[in-house]
Amino acid sequence: MKSSFLYSNDNKRYHTLSYHLKNRFDRRVMKAVIDAGFTCPNLDGTKGIGGCTYCLSGSGDFTHGAGRSAAEQVGLELDRVRRKRPDADVIAYFQAHTNTYAPLPRLRKLYESVLDIDGVCGISIATRADALEEETMDYLAGLSGETYLTVELGLQTVYDATAEKVNRGHTYAEFADAFRALKSRGIRVCVHIINGLPGETPEMMLDTARTVGVLGADAVKIHLLQILRGTAMERQLAAGEIVPMSREDYIDTVCSQLEVLPPETVIERITGDGAHDKLIAPRWGVDKIAVLGGIDRALVQTDTWQGKRFP
Repeated sequence: MKSSFLYSNDNKRYHTLSYHLKNRFDRRVMKAVIDAGFTCPNLDGTKGIGGCTYCLSGSGDFTHGAGRSAAEQVGLELDRVRRKRPDADVIAYFQAHTNTYAPLPRLRKLYESVLDIDGVCGISIATRADALEEETMDYLAGLSGETYLTVELGLQTVYDATAEKVNRGHTYAEFADAFRALKSRGIRVCVHIINGLPGETPEMMLDTARTVGVLGADAVKIHLLQILRGTAMERQLAAGEIVPMSREDYIDTVCSQLEVLPPETVIERITGDGAHDKLIAPRWGVDKIAVLGGIDRALVQTDTWQGKRFP
């Protein structure tokens, strides 16, 4: 059954990143991941110590870090991408830890070092709401007029009680202030949320997606909570304090979240993608293709699509 969803050229019922980038650039564009050696205010004692309880390496598992410069890492990523797609360009994605957590002169030098590379058509910067200085946001506003720029802002949940449980280190109100400050400067913002956080019900996860949709996020990344070896959550799982989501519940929740997100919002991620050798639970998350296929089938079977119940 064909849906009435407009933002698709492959029968998907949600607004995929590949569709967005193809229409934005009229060619294949992929992400080039970077670990630029940042830390985090929730690690160094500024806001907290130990980081979020699910965090192991600041999402840097798939980078080419190990002392390499950002430019060197982008070069390696371009080689990797172009072995499969020789005509593809990349967005330089500062992924690991908090990538605005430094003085502006360092940030400017770092960002502009990768934008000068042939084949880089944009930049994406993952950060936290409590690591965005006014002068940094003003600089990013100017940069967004020169290149395709996205600030990826971690939220995870709108529930402060949950955020406290996972040692997030900031409130929803702090997130909302930072989000509005970025949007007021015309900066594209992608919001990260996590399904399966301790104690959250599907309705709570739906509330998070609904709130993000009403805020007007340009893009959303929906993550599956992955419990990794070496994290605080590993100990909580062993103590029976966490119950991982089932694949069926995750698929149902994601479909409901898509319904309440505006159709214009780009869905940049719709499941987890952590290091398989470090994943403890839920192990079904390793089979990403099965999860994506399950979401597609569920949307068709229930004849629904992204934005069907928005606002």
